[in-house]
This record gives sequence, C-alpha cells and structure tokens, in this order.
Amino acid sequence: MSSQAPSQQTRSSDRVADPDTRRANALAHLLLNGVLVVLFGALFVQAGALPSSMWEPLGSGSFPRLVLAVLMVINLGIMAQEWRRYRGAPRASAGLVKRWLWRHRLALGVLALFALYIVGVPMLGFRLASLAFLVLVQLALGVRRPRSLAIAAVIAVTFSFGIDWLFRDVFIISLPRGPFG
Repeated sequence: MSSQAPSQQTRSSDRVADPDTRRANALAHLLLNGVLVVLFGALFVQAGALPSSMWEPLGSGSFPRLVLAVLMVINLGIMAQEWRRYRGAPRASAGLVKRWLWRHRLALGVLALFALYIVGVPMLGFRLASLAFLVLVQLALGVRRPRSLAIAAVIAVTFSFGIDWLFRDVFIISLPRGPFG
C-alpha cells in the first residue's frame, strides 16, 4: 500500500506544476482516446464480417467484437475524465503547440517516414521500401560518421533483403514484389 494519502496520489502527468502542460496533456489524452475509439469502432465493424463456422455457435467475430467494445468503453471513460480535467485547467499560453511539435520532431519524423513506408510497400515492393525506410530512419536518428553509415547500410540491406528471403524461401509467404521484383 502506498504511504501517500489518496488526495496526494496523482498521475505522473498531473505532477507537473505548469498549468499549460496540464491542459495540453488533457487535450492530448482526449485526442488520442478519441482516435482509438474511432479505430476500435472500425475494427468492431470489420470483425462482424469474419467468416463463421458451424463449430462456433457465436461466430468467429464475437470475441474480437467483445474485446473491442470493452476497449471503446474504457476509452470513452478516459475521455470523460480528461474532459473534466481539460475544462478545469486555465487557458494555455500562445506558442504551446509549436513548442510541443519542436520537442517531438524526431518521433513525428519517424512516424512520417513510417507512413511513407506503408504507402511505398505496394508501389516499390517490400525489399526496396524497407531498404529506403531503414536508411532514412537511421539518418534521421543521427547516423553521420562513415563507420556508423556502413553499419546502417549493412543493417538496412540485411533486414530488407534478409526478411524478404526468410518469408519467401523459408516460410513460403510472398511479400509485395513491386516493379523490380
């Protein structure tokens, strides 16, 4: 049991004294949980289209739909709690979003590269898209010295072509080939 009184127990994000940060955290939690509710809702609808068999009386989509419904209820509860926290916090100062974006530029850059990778796999094929993604991510993470660049190139080639070989020849699973495959 904790030695703190219940009124003193807080989440780590609430321990920050800066009111701007508290309001921003509440808004970020609202947005994240809202996106998750939409994602889980879309998956809930898709789970209903899973084929059923005669050995499953409830259907193959019933368990995933149950889990997704529970996740949506949990996210909606978190959103209600964060909405109260958001409304109770004072207005944020100007430039808060710009400062937040600058502090998280590396993570956002990697996410942008990952989105390009997802789009690039069908067009370029798994090998080339993975090679480009791995090289660009390692450059974004700060690989600059010749030795580090050589190691990054070996890693990128090994993972892009090696995983393609593993899936194609060992697991007999075909990955997207692209125009040069």
